[in-house]
Amino acid sequence: MKIENLLIVILIIFIIGKSNSQSINNPQIKLGIDVLIEKNFEPLKGKKIALLTNFAGRTRDCRLTAEVLHNTNICSLIKIFTPEHGFYTTVPAGESVVDIKFDNVQVVSLYGSKRKPFASDLSNIDAVVVDIQDIGIRSYTYISTVYKMLEACAEINKQVFILDRPNPLGGLVVDGNVLEKGKESFIGIIPVTYIHGCTIGELATMLNEEGWLSRDSTKKLKCNLTILKMENWRRSMQWEDTGLQWFPTSPHIQSVNAVRGSSVLGIWGELSLFSIGIGTTLPFQYCGAPDFKSDSIANEMDRQNLYGINLFPTKYRPFYGIYNGKDCNGLLLNFTHSNLFMPYRAGIRLALAIRKFHPDYLRKTLSTQQQSMFIKATGTDELLKAFMENKSDDEIISISQKGLDNFITLRKKYLLYD
Repeated sequence: MKIENLLIVILIIFIIGKSNSQSINNPQIKLGIDVLIEKNFEPLKGKKIALLTNFAGRTRDCRLTAEVLHNTNICSLIKIFTPEHGFYTTVPAGESVVDIKFDNVQVVSLYGSKRKPFASDLSNIDAVVVDIQDIGIRSYTYISTVYKMLEACAEINKQVFILDRPNPLGGLVVDGNVLEKGKESFIGIIPVTYIHGCTIGELATMLNEEGWLSRDSTKKLKCNLTILKMENWRRSMQWEDTGLQWFPTSPHIQSVNAVRGSSVLGIWGELSLFSIGIGTTLPFQYCGAPDFKSDSIANEMDRQNLYGINLFPTKYRPFYGIYNGKDCNGLLLNFTHSNLFMPYRAGIRLALAIRKFHPDYLRKTLSTQQQSMFIKATGTDELLKAFMENKSDDEIISISQKGLDNFITLRKKYLLYD
């Protein structure tokens, strides 16, 4: 054999061996739905079920959970419920979602005339199955929809199975202030940090066991809840480490970097002080305005030595939304995979840098609606007040982390994965 051919054979053997070694060391993740399939749907055997899901609820090999459950003869899929953005995740934020049919199965909207299933919606089913891809941000309404489903099922004693899925921001990143009592809304329904670092199964267990379903202190509600855990998912995993395909969870969350961008910029979109990239092909990955001092702000942020995020001065033009059709000076948000990434803190730091070079932005007249939505999103009225009163950077950072340490201690009881 020629030496060149021998070297090629050795190289191929090395690559195959390395690939097999990596496969052994990093076994394939099984989602909750994959585990259910592997169990031959045994937990649901003979049951009439309703499914809370959307287009992003899929098996590891990208089959729709709705189709999988509809096609099995082990259980009967009677009804589908869907959250904000609709079954196909195409309805813009805040817009009502209408009922439709999927493969002749009724799809009931929980973001239209009602946010919580009626008892009559659940009367002809034995159990509810939840397979929803959350994004790890408290203000994303999927948490609230799951909450309302658990509340409804607890009230009439219906069993709930949650098919767990990864947190795309990973399981180690916890950041931001805890939602304050009295500030609950549909964009912030439970007292967790803005970035909670939990899976949907962990959050559901937490709110169920902590008694957060009970709004009335005289009536303790607890759901009959079962979590079908993932296999081989670890808290240190970023989304890219999972080997899973990302499917859009809403019109502006079409990639994992959009998730990361939303975790940095999302709250600022409520105030419309500057563009956060909505109306561009990279929503939540640009920020700016026609008069934005991009270079100065980028240099200020560089001095912060933040992990997981880099900001590059650029220009962009939104084709809808704020500054529609206008050229903006701005920053492109670029993300690296880091479990030291603190996105909420980065967003606050960015706003402080913008304040330094554009103090006029925070002197804009804010409508009652804008103020209300910002308070709901942040879970506190202290943060907006601190910015409006021109409090120091250190005071604002402290407010933005209020309750964080206590929440980290609390959540330890409910972590399902190493």
